[in-house]
Amino acid sequence: MNIGFIKFEPYLKSVLWGGEKIAEYKGIDTDQKQIGESWEISGVIGRESVVTEGADAGLSIVELIRKYKGALVGEPIYAKYGDMFPILVKFIDAKQDLSLQVHPNDTIAKNRHNSLGKTEMWYIIDTDENARINVGFTKEITPKEYEQRVANNTIMEVVACHNSKPGDLFYLPAGRIHSIGAGNLIAEIQRTCDITYRVYDFDRRDAQGNTRELHTKWAKNAIDFTVQESYVTSCPTDISGETKLVKCEYFDTSRIITDSEYEILSPDAESFRIIMCLKGSVEITDNMGNTTSIHQGETVLVPAITSKLTLKGKAELLTTTAM
Repeated sequence: MNIGFIKFEPYLKSVLWGGEKIAEYKGIDTDQKQIGESWEISGVIGRESVVTEGADAGLSIVELIRKYKGALVGEPIYAKYGDMFPILVKFIDAKQDLSLQVHPNDTIAKNRHNSLGKTEMWYIIDTDENARINVGFTKEITPKEYEQRVANNTIMEVVACHNSKPGDLFYLPAGRIHSIGAGNLIAEIQRTCDITYRVYDFDRRDAQGNTRELHTKWAKNAIDFTVQESYVTSCPTDISGETKLVKCEYFDTSRIITDSEYEILSPDAESFRIIMCLKGSVEITDNMGNTTSIHQGETVLVPAITSKLTLKGKAELLTTTAM
């Protein structure tokens, strides 16, 4: 079976805090404003990605999985998730601060929403001056103190704030409190889950003077109040080759910086591979002779049956497989 490379139409999401960087970054001509997110590959119900080219153009990602099954996503992944595509990848542009939030783990998400939990990671592509990321706590607090601090607007006093820069990595297991600060352009890899509990929104108000809903009580049982020694990993951006970023029970992500040619071997066919081009451009050829190219801001899905990839070009890439 020869499936080849698969590209999808990105879903551009305009939001209150969104900026104007994503269209230019991706090379898209659009009049859409305040684009905060570009969903590159999504299996979220109601927002399933659609193939843009080739013999399967027009098929949704669910229809694609039904057609190719384990050959596309990998037999272990198909056995575990069926027709659900388990990974959602995005580009995020924060012109304003996002709300402080948390995502539920598998147990809570299943019981409350009949959904997967949401573990994710952020890789910082670019930043404005004084950009920051809020992740985790600076000290351990109780659920009762958490509620009090949300009520009196002091919760940010105990949330760890990090000055962000290109190459920074933030791993966010379900339950870890977090917020993207203004001025960050980010690549996000997460599980297929669109459940967010909003903890604090900086008392922002819309044009009618209304605040956004907070999910204080639901978040209380979802938050992991454990304090970690560090919440950020800084990856040098001037080193060629592969850098392992995150390997957890849900996904395995690496960064690849290539100056000319690079090979990726996947002989076991256990998972599909997602490649996001963060900078530059590459031509990609697989072991069956299929060829495609991607440039900055583009994403491609590589079927699980592909055992070898050859990358030619100068680029910074993220590559992700499912677990």
